[in-house]
Amino acid sequence: MILYRSNLYIKMNAIEQIKKKAEGYFDKAKGSHGWDHTLRVYKLCLHIGKKEKADLEILEIASLLHDIGRPLEDEGKGQVCHAKIGALMARELLDSLGIEKEKISRVVHCIETHRFRDQKIPETLEARILFDADKLDSIGAVGIGRAFLFAGEIGAKLYNKGVDIEKTKPYTEEDTAYREYMVKLQKIKDRMLTSEGQRIAVGRHEYMAGFFDRIDKEADGIL
Repeated sequence: MILYRSNLYIKMNAIEQIKKKAEGYFDKAKGSHGWDHTLRVYKLCLHIGKKEKADLEILEIASLLHDIGRPLEDEGKGQVCHAKIGALMARELLDSLGIEKEKISRVVHCIETHRFRDQKIPETLEARILFDADKLDSIGAVGIGRAFLFAGEIGAKLYNKGVDIEKTKPYTEEDTAYREYMVKLQKIKDRMLTSEGQRIAVGRHEYMAGFFDRIDKEADGIL
């Protein structure tokens, strides 16, 4: 029992150190991808992780560190992949804290695959959960708010219904919340990788779709 309590204390202390250091990376982060986003993903990961019987310690660490490279991507206006650079930063940080190599590798895999791009496929349960949690925070009521917040951060228009989405580019005045919905957000529901993620996504998607249907009508002066 004494040994168990000692190990539990060490684990909790390490998580707190990681959490404190992770927060420091967001001092100059944009609001749409700030520390509050990380904390929401953290909570979603724990919720889904318990349902899916995942390794919660790996999820805690991975979720806290998954976006530490995001400020660098924002500075580069999308030219830097925050998942790729964030994985490197996380490995260095965790190694400096003396975290076991095996755990570091598992955490790094979660971080580098949480975007699910460039053939970086989430192969572990924990990686799939982080992917779902991160994407869930981009849809629903919170997702709508974040989409408009991001549009404001880059100087985009409020709305641009009728625009040819294929001719628009990210980080321009046409990169509106509507563009984000058409290009990415409306497809997220069908990309979930866990059962609980799928369940949550259904409700969030319905709310979000209803909102954009409503704003379409308001923009046309119908409502």
